[in-house]
Amino acid sequence: MSWHLLAVIVGIPLAWHLGLTAVAYYDAGRVGLEPRAKWTAITFLIPLFGFFIYLFERSELDYDPEEDPYRGNKFNIHPSRANDSPLPSRGDDRLSSESGAESDADDQTDDGRNRDDRRD
Repeated sequence: MSWHLLAVIVGIPLAWHLGLTAVAYYDAGRVGLEPRAKWTAITFLIPLFGFFIYLFERSELDYDPEEDPYRGNKFNIHPSRANDSPLPSRGDDRLSSESGAESDADDQTDDGRNRDDRRD
């Protein structure tokens, strides 16, 4: 094998790896992720995935609960699914749209309450 080809095959990924490690080292100090050496070590010891771990942890610094669209158990529903009837779940007191399913849901709810009473 040619030394030039080996240098390219090993050198380019190694340069990328060291570059990502340097970016994590510099950026961790800039944004305040402490300790800086911990994030450098994670990025260096876990090639490529360590850098993504760093990026995910860094994104948590910008979290503002007041701007969270899913706060308070809210979730987005696609407009095409807005008219679907919800499936009954254990302990759910909502009425279902079908009369047969309604009695089944009530039976399941009563069974759940009886189980809870037995535990207490």
